[in-house]
Amino acid sequence: DSAAYQRSSSFGDDVVVVAAYRTPICKSKRGGFKDTHPEDLLATVLKGLLDKTKLNPNEVSDIVVGTVLAPGSQRATECRMAAFYAGFPETVPVRTVNRQCSSGLQAVADVAASIKAGFYDIGIGAGLESMTANVVSWEGSINPKVKTLQQAQDCLLPMGITSENVARRYGVTRQEQDWAAVESHRRAAAATASGKFRDEIVPVVTKIVDPKTGEEKQVTISMDDGIRPETSLSGLAKLTPVFQKDGSTTAGNSSQVSDGAAAVLLMRRDVAIKKGFSIFGVFRSFAAVGVDPAVMGIGPAVAIPAAVKSAGLQIEDIDLFEFK
Repeated sequence: DSAAYQRSSSFGDDVVVVAAYRTPICKSKRGGFKDTHPEDLLATVLKGLLDKTKLNPNEVSDIVVGTVLAPGSQRATECRMAAFYAGFPETVPVRTVNRQCSSGLQAVADVAASIKAGFYDIGIGAGLESMTANVVSWEGSINPKVKTLQQAQDCLLPMGITSENVARRYGVTRQEQDWAAVESHRRAAAATASGKFRDEIVPVVTKIVDPKTGEEKQVTISMDDGIRPETSLSGLAKLTPVFQKDGSTTAGNSSQVSDGAAAVLLMRRDVAIKKGFSIFGVFRSFAAVGVDPAVMGIGPAVAIPAAVKSAGLQIEDIDLFEFK
């Protein structure tokens, strides 16, 4: 461990990950969770975490949930309700955090920072999004002042346009994007088939409503439903650009809109050892760095070097990068 840290000689003050679970990730509007309330997704994964770890819910000092699209006060209330549904007592507080696409990561970082600061020893960082229930939209009017500053205007760009901007500015071809999509689906299908996601997924008992008859059917969703193992370069090549007529972003090489939830249990290392938990990882560092909003998709390329540096490491020291 070459990370440069001010730690106790026993490393007991490390912040460690002892459990991480998620629901399946389903296609919004037409997937397995199209008729599931957002708080039921979060409640399921929080209860699954308690059931699988046998953790006493009274020992959790805070639950922080990263979430983006829902109205802030409403989603905070839904998350509080979810904690009660999952079996947490009223003494365990809940709050939400919104840093757009990295909101779930920010929630985990907030919990890790609180543990490191000594505010408490055990916390849960979670994430929740239902793009079925909460669509990407702007509420109210837009301040006309936005026309006076280009960067402010660029904050309003749809993600599809920022994707086109990234491709054009950095020379990412349509073929490269299609290849990445094919490889992503191939890897996800292979991982699913080999059971690599089985232990991390908490099945969700919910309902599916027939849109024609209104008939409800109880189902258990236990697998991601957005993976397309049949995706091919020839098939993707037939798709037309979605956001710009001469663009390169299509329905096939874009991320799907999804519904799902996840939760990560963090503790001080000495507390985890005392309680007999297995340690899956150590939270070493975190960084958030702003970028030009016109190409906001490049955020990881700027934030990752900053996070690596704050850990006292070099990029070459990292064996694996995983993007969420």
